[in-house]
Amino acid sequence: MRRRWLSVGELGELSERDRAVLALEGRQWRTAGAKERAIREELGLSSTRYYQLLNGLLDREEALAFAPVLVNRLRRVREARRAAR
Repeated sequence: MRRRWLSVGELGELSERDRAVLALEGRQWRTAGAKERAIREELGLSSTRYYQLLNGLLDREEALAFAPVLVNRLRRVREARRAAR
């Protein structure tokens, strides 16, 4: 099956929360607890809900268009973990 690339005008929009999730995931963290704290304080989400949203975003073309390097890296990590099971 041939992949059809969407133009920017055809893409749906990411919500402000979706963009915030991607931005937070793209940041560097000095400690493990700092990321979880930021998830709660900045997004008002539990860590579990954050990772559910993030995983869903990885399957969306809009997320790939918004942050291609981040989304492709996270997709590779996800696939490697699935293959290791």
